[in-house]
Amino acid sequence: MESATGPDQESAEWLRVLDRAAPDHESGLTALHDRLLRLARSELRRRATSLAGADADDLAHQAAADAMLAILAKLDTFRGESRFTTWAYRFVILEVSHALGRQYWRGPVASLDEEQWDALPDRLGVDPHQVTEARELVQVVRSAVERSLTERQRRVFVEVVLGGVPLDALCARDGVTRSAVYKTVFDARRKIRAELVANGYLDPAPGGDRP
Repeated sequence: MESATGPDQESAEWLRVLDRAAPDHESGLTALHDRLLRLARSELRRRATSLAGADADDLAHQAAADAMLAILAKLDTFRGESRFTTWAYRFVILEVSHALGRQYWRGPVASLDEEQWDALPDRLGVDPHQVTEARELVQVVRSAVERSLTERQRRVFVEVVLGGVPLDALCARDGVTRSAVYKTVFDARRKIRAELVANGYLDPAPGGDRP
């Protein structure tokens, strides 16, 4: 719903300077890019990525530039329901996600091997004297992954939970949203839990079978 009072004063000023007819249009573009670049750098730091130095800065510039193009293309859709900067920041956050996803697939992606399955007990925080039971549990989980999951559920579970593929990378490759990935993992975990309950490794959840 469009604001009854229209954009706030700061937002109105942004709209003015971003108008191509404005005499200070170029300085407005520069100011917007500077803001988006600062946010892109901040977002990359917040996500604690493994990128550093020039690589991280290149990625920040790429995300800021792509966000700016998207903002200018959709400028006429801004209705003043929020501050202009809040509206604009959504674009750069989205572009950071896209950039991180593309960056991941540019490097060599390791294939899942037996050691990653064997490492599952450590990820579960199993004590050394429980190793035998833990390895048995791994086999049950692996069997459930291979038998009970759909092809997509199996791929996403293995890549995200065992392979550690970042969500941004998966979203960029498959053209899906984070919510779609979360739901796929949720459904996979629910099926795996059902297998563990059926084999006596877990008690049924009170009030129903929940992951």
